[in-house]
Amino acid sequence: MKLIPCYFIRVTSLFFKRIRMDHFGLSHILLEPDKYNPDTLDLLVDEEAREYWLNTCEKLTEKYVNFALLNNEDPTVEIRALKFKTCYVEALKELKINPLAHGQLTIRLLLDINETCLRSQGFFDLWKKQKKYENDSALATLATRLAELDALPDDRQRWIEIIRGVLAGNMFDWGAQAVTSILNSGLYEALEKIQKRPWLYDGLDKWLDKLEKTVHHCAAVFVDNSGVDIVLGILPFVRALLLRGTGVILCANEWPALNDVTNVELEEILQGASHICPIISAALSTGDLVVRSSGQRGPCLDLRTISVGLCTEMKARGVDLIILEGMGRALHTNLNARLAVDSLKIAVVKNTWLAQRLGGPLFSVIFIYEEKPSKI
Repeated sequence: MKLIPCYFIRVTSLFFKRIRMDHFGLSHILLEPDKYNPDTLDLLVDEEAREYWLNTCEKLTEKYVNFALLNNEDPTVEIRALKFKTCYVEALKELKINPLAHGQLTIRLLLDINETCLRSQGFFDLWKKQKKYENDSALATLATRLAELDALPDDRQRWIEIIRGVLAGNMFDWGAQAVTSILNSGLYEALEKIQKRPWLYDGLDKWLDKLEKTVHHCAAVFVDNSGVDIVLGILPFVRALLLRGTGVILCANEWPALNDVTNVELEEILQGASHICPIISAALSTGDLVVRSSGQRGPCLDLRTISVGLCTEMKARGVDLIILEGMGRALHTNLNARLAVDSLKIAVVKNTWLAQRLGGPLFSVIFIYEEKPSKI
C-alpha cells in the first residue's frame, strides 16, 4: 500500500522538533554563533551533489533492508522492512521533484530522514546486536593495542601511531558502502587502507607541535562508530590525553543511528575498559573522564542542538579543546565551522565521489587542527 505523503511529513516534523541553544550558550563553543552553519554542502544550490546524494541514498535502502532481514527474527520484519524502503524512497522522490520540500536540503537532512523512516517501522536500533558483538571483540584486544603504543620509543612517534589508530578505527562505518570488505576485519587491515602522508588535509605536525607546548585543561570528544572505532581508535587517544593531565568529556549520540555508539553503550564500554586499563579506571573514579549525551539523534552533528546540560558542563569544566570525529561530524557537518577553542576535525573519506570532490582519492584523510583564534 502506498504511503500517504502527509504521514511522512508528520513523522519527520516530529523528529525535527528540537530545543535549540540560544546564542549566549554557544558563545564559548562557536566563534560566531550567529553565522554557524553545520552543513558543508548545500544540495539546493549544488545540483551535481544533489543528484548524486539522492541517488546514492536510494541505492543504500537495499543495504538496510538486507541487514534487517538477516539480523531480525521477528515474523513481521519483512513487511516492516518493505514499508521502510517505501517510506524512504518516496521521500527521496519527493525531494527530486521538489528540493525545497523541507526548506533546506543537506546530507544531514537525508540521513535524518532515513533514521526517521527506520524508526517509523520499529527499527529503532537496527545495528544493536552487531554493535555489542563488535564492542566486545574490540575490548578483547584493547590491552594488546595499548601495550604496542606504550612500547614505542618516544612521545611524538606514539602520538603519530595513536592518530593513525583513530583514522583506521573510523573506517568501521556500516553507513559507508566503500568499506564493506573490511567491516569484518580488524584494526591492522584498516591501517593499511588509509591514505599515506601527506594527507588530503594534513595538520598532524601542527598538532604534534602544539602538544609539545600546551596541555589542554579539558577536551570534549564527539565520537562516531562502535567497535574498533571507539575502543581501539578513540580510547587510546583519550588515554593519552588523560596521561597529559587533560580531562575528557566523551560526547555520544542520545539515540541510535547506523552503528554510531550511544551514550548508554559508551558507559558500558568504559566499564569494560576500566578492567583493562588502570588509567581509564582512575579517571572514571575521579570524574576526569565522563560520558555525556550530545543530544543528537542522527549521524551528523548540529552544535546548535547539543543538549543544554552538555553545553553548560563544557563551560563549567573549561573545555579548551573540541574533537570532532568521523564523516558525519567533521565532514558532512562542521568542516567549515569556526570554533572558539582549539579543535581537531578527524575523518577518513569513505566515499569516492566526495573524495574526488575534495581533490583526493578514496580513503583520503581529513586531519585538521585549528588553534583558538587569538582575538575573540
